[in-house]
Amino acid sequence: MPAIPGPATTPCDVSRGSYNRRMRKTKLYKVSFLSQGKSIELYARHVASSHLWGFTEVGELVFDTPGEALVVDPSEERLREEFKDTTMLHVPMHAIVRIEEVARRGVAAIRDAASGDKIMPFPLAPPRAK
Repeated sequence: MPAIPGPATTPCDVSRGSYNRRMRKTKLYKVSFLSQGKSIELYARHVASSHLWGFTEVGELVFDTPGEALVVDPSEERLREEFKDTTMLHVPMHAIVRIEEVARRGVAAIRDAASGDKIMPFPLAPPRAK
């Protein structure tokens, strides 16, 4: 009697099997979501429905390695520091704005959700009065 393939060998299963591990390494996702009045854009190799009801799991976050880029984006540095020990991020489905499958990684960013402008993490001097 032939063996019936289990869930670990079924290509449709997004969470198990060597097929999916190989595919996950090649795919890259740009995930945009809202958190505390900010729009956050992250790059990840794994996006799937979470086992927590109403959440989407985002894992294997991708950032520039320190010293890789000449221009350092402070918002990406801030995100790298915030998520440095995160193995899996569970984002509420209603907070997700967009999930894109992309060919190349861009810059992770934090933006003001209302205006879309990048958040300035460094204090700026007030304008001089004339």
